[in-house]
Amino acid sequence: MRSRGETPESRAEPMADAEGYRRASLAQAERFYADVLSDLLKARVRFLVGGGYAVNAYTGARRPTKDIDIFTTADELPRLLDCLQQDGRTASMVDERWIGKIHHGDNFVDIIFGSSNGLVPVQDQWFRYVQEARVLGHDVPLISPTELIWSKVFVQKRQRHDASDIANVILMQRNDIDWHRLVAYVDKHWEVLLCHVLSFRWIYPSERDAIPGWLLDELLDRLERQREHAAPGARICRGRLLSSSDYRIAVEKWGFLDATGEHGNDR
Repeated sequence: MRSRGETPESRAEPMADAEGYRRASLAQAERFYADVLSDLLKARVRFLVGGGYAVNAYTGARRPTKDIDIFTTADELPRLLDCLQQDGRTASMVDERWIGKIHHGDNFVDIIFGSSNGLVPVQDQWFRYVQEARVLGHDVPLISPTELIWSKVFVQKRQRHDASDIANVILMQRNDIDWHRLVAYVDKHWEVLLCHVLSFRWIYPSERDAIPGWLLDELLDRLERQREHAAPGARICRGRLLSSSDYRIAVEKWGFLDATGEHGNDR
């Protein structure tokens, strides 16, 4: 019911103001990200752009990103942070195992050198497979499709699940994914990769040949060999490698052993 004196135009004004504020905030954030990229390029620091900006570059999507993810090695991290602490920017170490941040006002950049579950350290070899893309007006080194998928395979939380990113990168970059390298990365956690592979085949049934036949055979053969052995005697939960919070109840109340040790996944 319209209140006295209210018109459609007057009701639209707050919505227009909110949209204008959102656009202005986004423009301000992107200027900050662009300045960070510019400083890193000038300093010749080793870094890779990953996360949502990499997904957008590889898929042509334009999904919103709350920040920009910069990947580097643990050895390069101090130099990178020193380079960026200027022009009112500050640095913080959110978790010394895997992530720091560069702040400027309400905006921030994630500086990632590992993963919260301890399984995905950024390695020197990632830089052998760099691709280049235009991001926010700069030609920047982009994490390769293979390492991009590897950086996302364990991100499976209730409020954030990167399976759709992985499926879309496989769809659009099928010819540039080094599946042998990816299998080597996942190692004993091959079942996680199998889940993503099967999900892709279900999501895009007409494109299921994007998954090499040898890869599916290899993973299914591992599954068949695993079935020949009895299940572990100890009650183990590996779920906290995917999400510390979502599987905490299994450890704290249901009597499962925590396979993560001190590491969970809070990404």
